[in-house]
Amino acid sequence: MARRIYIFDTTLRDGEQVPGAKLNKRQKLEIAEQLARLGVDVIEAGFPCSSPEDLQAVKAIAEQVKGPVIAGLARAVQQDIDLAWEAVKPAERPRIHVFLGSSDIHLQKKLRRDRETALQQAVDSVKYAKRYCQDVEYSTEDASRTDFDYLCRVVEAVIKAGATVVNIPDTVGYAIPDEFGEMIKKLRERVPALDRVTLSVHCHNDLGLAVANTLAAIRNGADQVECTINGIGERAGNAALEEIVMALKVRQASFDAYTNINTKEIYRTSRMVSRIMNIPVQPNKAIVGSNAFAHSSGIHQDGILKDRSTYEIIRPEDVGIKDHKLVLTARSGRAALRHQLQQLGFSLGEEKFERVYQRFLNVADRKKEVSSEDLVTIVEIELTKVPETYTFHSLQIMSGNTITPMASVTLIKGEEKITESALGNGPVDAVFKSIEKIVRKTAKLRDYDLKAVTTGTDALGEAMVRVEIDGMIYSGIGTSPDVIEASARAYVNAFNRYFAAKKGINGVLSLD
Repeated sequence: MARRIYIFDTTLRDGEQVPGAKLNKRQKLEIAEQLARLGVDVIEAGFPCSSPEDLQAVKAIAEQVKGPVIAGLARAVQQDIDLAWEAVKPAERPRIHVFLGSSDIHLQKKLRRDRETALQQAVDSVKYAKRYCQDVEYSTEDASRTDFDYLCRVVEAVIKAGATVVNIPDTVGYAIPDEFGEMIKKLRERVPALDRVTLSVHCHNDLGLAVANTLAAIRNGADQVECTINGIGERAGNAALEEIVMALKVRQASFDAYTNINTKEIYRTSRMVSRIMNIPVQPNKAIVGSNAFAHSSGIHQDGILKDRSTYEIIRPEDVGIKDHKLVLTARSGRAALRHQLQQLGFSLGEEKFERVYQRFLNVADRKKEVSSEDLVTIVEIELTKVPETYTFHSLQIMSGNTITPMASVTLIKGEEKITESALGNGPVDAVFKSIEKIVRKTAKLRDYDLKAVTTGTDALGEAMVRVEIDGMIYSGIGTSPDVIEASARAYVNAFNRYFAAKKGINGVLSLD
């Protein structure tokens, strides 16, 4: 009989550790609600001790999101556990997730304690968490570099102390599949008590093996897998939820395992996380990348036209990708736009619809056709905006290979139009400098990405920037048929995130 594999999603905790991806309470709640629709078994909603804001966000998710277990992370210290319980206790099914390093590298270099002291701390922390919560997960941080005999001792001790889930993380992505699978198999053999609890794994992608290691662990007896949407996370990221789930679905006969994930919600969840966190999905990303179901080779196209199974092992509709094109023009009007939005699954109130409609007109006036991909991008950009301190109005540029590029940018603040001009090394640099003059703040550009959302010479361009302002990283995104305007909108969006965060801290503006 096929085994059920439990999906523990840590997008809102481990995934949020990506620089520039910090979420406010409203954004976390929106993603958590979508994760519940996706059907994940556990949502690790955050690290409550990290900040009062994160504690409140985890608490809001615990209060409002029904279905999944809601987990809060805590170090193996009483204060962290107290805060984690305060955050998750309103949940229908709360869990406290405690972790402590187990490798000699972590014990000696980071924690500066011996094995026996750490072992006692692990036991004490589980017992303390158990006073609050029946469901306690314990993670042996850096397990893949831990002495195996000591790892067995820790696992056995925390189960005896009351842990209901034991997690074996490949914290730095050091393991390889055969080795990691064998470790899980040997753990089950050496620690019979694991049969009474849930055995979990948490793999990182530093060597690009997170999903492979996770699948090897499943094959060798893991019950729960910890993963993120789009594989986002610390450094090179985590095991990607969508890849694990679809591997088990497509190769169920091989793994003899299944999940309760509603796969038709995968693509929508991926897009939501990408937009809200401002982390683009690479085009060739498995399952959810823009090229995952695209075919350019003539031989492939011929095969697909005859039978899609010739070159597709997954149907696009199985992961929620609508395999049809919807095209709008500036003459379509509100009724046609609303109909197409409903076909795409968007149900918008009047205020949100009007914002989308105005942005749609702005794009449609400069494009012959607005495709369904364009429309989805417009909707998601408009619905994930932070409160705007500055609104983009217009720009003019002068550029060429024989002159110094110059830009003039106009932004709106309140009812005031503000225009500034600047020279730059190129037209984008000149635009960015003009914006900095208007907002009276400078930023260091850490990352800049520009791509076409759709195909054709009039494709909608999407710009993403990551900037450092006052020592913090802020992301911005902008779209337009004009790539210079898209870049300007992205830069303004990043500054608006900075001003919104600053006002929120000062109590002037709540982002929630």
